[in-house]
Amino acid sequence: MMTLITPNKAQEMLAKNIRARRLAIGFTQAGLSERSGVALATLRKFERTGAISVKSLCKLMMIVGGLEQLVEASAPAQSEFTSIDEVLASSKPRQRGFRS
Repeated sequence: MMTLITPNKAQEMLAKNIRARRLAIGFTQAGLSERSGVALATLRKFERTGAISVKSLCKLMMIVGGLEQLVEASAPAQSEFTSIDEVLASSKPRQRGFRS
């Protein structure tokens, strides 16, 4: 799957979205920091730059909501095959024949 979003842009968007969630539920940075266990300086830097560890991001998402969706989004895509027989059957070359 091709995407046009860069990792830096994704970080900026995550920071913006989490900040919006924080404000929507009425938390200050200090309040979210206290509830999540993420250092206030880390939260401030994240909202400013998008830089944060995965563990801290998960802690924030646990409080503002969306942690389950984040985990689900990282799950591998469901395979279209249910058995090795299906895989093998799909990879057999088509037989060529003469048509009359």
